[in-house]
Amino acid sequence: MHDPEACHPARLLSSTVHVGLNLVFLVPGATGGTETYARELIPALVAAAPGVRFTAFVNREAEAAGGPWTELIPAIRVSVRARHRLEWVGGEHLLLPRLAAHAGVDVVHSLANTGPARGRFARVVTIHDLHFRLVPEAHLGILGLGMRVLVPLAARRSQRIIVPAASTRDDLERLLGIPPGRIDVVPEGFGTTQRAAPLPEPVVRARVSAGERPIVLSVSAKRPHKNLARLLEALALIPAERRPLLVVPGYPTPYEKLLRRRAEQLRLLDDVRLLGWIAPEELEGLYAAAGCVVCASLHEGFGLPVLEAMARGVPVACSARGALAEVAGQAALTFDPESPDEIAAAVERLLRDDRTAQRLRAAGLEQAARYQWAATAAGTLASYERALGRVPDEHQSRA
Repeated sequence: MHDPEACHPARLLSSTVHVGLNLVFLVPGATGGTETYARELIPALVAAAPGVRFTAFVNREAEAAGGPWTELIPAIRVSVRARHRLEWVGGEHLLLPRLAAHAGVDVVHSLANTGPARGRFARVVTIHDLHFRLVPEAHLGILGLGMRVLVPLAARRSQRIIVPAASTRDDLERLLGIPPGRIDVVPEGFGTTQRAAPLPEPVVRARVSAGERPIVLSVSAKRPHKNLARLLEALALIPAERRPLLVVPGYPTPYEKLLRRRAEQLRLLDDVRLLGWIAPEELEGLYAAAGCVVCASLHEGFGLPVLEAMARGVPVACSARGALAEVAGQAALTFDPESPDEIAAAVERLLRDDRTAQRLRAAGLEQAARYQWAATAAGTLASYERALGRVPDEHQSRA
């Protein structure tokens, strides 16, 4: 939880400090939660420390797409294409240190799990999760191999590590042997703050052929650790006459073929919509039309999908594990993510028990309001100070 008394970075961070933001990883529209983190954190940092100099280091894709990394602060191009993994790694470890040194950067903050192992500057890295260790099936092939090497390297070579949840801090200590005194728990905000106007419900329902059926929404990348196969099994347990329509927007992966095959085996092809990326106004329309949101992940480093739903007043059912339970608190129904029976029971309760649904709508709005990007910026700026040796570790923010 954010603690407004934990630090006062606007008073701590000197205006002479030059902060570099490592966005070499960022492919707008294809990077998921780490893109939300960058889009929301940068404006919050600028607002919290208006005298501090920030510079973004961006790849070709992020430079071309634009965003707060080019609109609010100066940007320096690292001439690589992040869609090509080897280019991204080379840009981060070879080109970025030289560019940052030439720019006179004091501290480089890498926003997405990996970062340069060397350079004439202090290093801070945000490690969002350790999926590559906890759910290795989520990272296969060269990506999985790279994460197993690059994330521990960044953790060892950085002066400070930012994590979004206490459970992620504990994972770093247990799995990578990182002393907790080098880790700052800095929860994120409740998700996207700039929202599109939702499409009208009749339009949204027509687009997914929902008719009058209840809609269960699960905003999720099609990756194994998101546990969508068990969510399908849970849906199949609900009798056909009262079965809701499950809508799953999120970026596609090769794993989606297996999910479609599983839906066919379960005779759910008429009950599931596996969508790719959709327009913001359509997503907002789905939130408005949904009877509930379900997050069945086996593991998450934080829990943005939970907070995104709560901030919109949608009742939530989610996994009882790790950061999802930590973020949800008492404002969601929780279940064992390995039990389709428990998942199905939670969905049915939210759709059929109006009193529970209304209670969780109110509790969710209150819970989401506790997670503000201004507080994320405050904790992040304080972490920069620690990396520069200006704040004792005992003042680190606590979850």
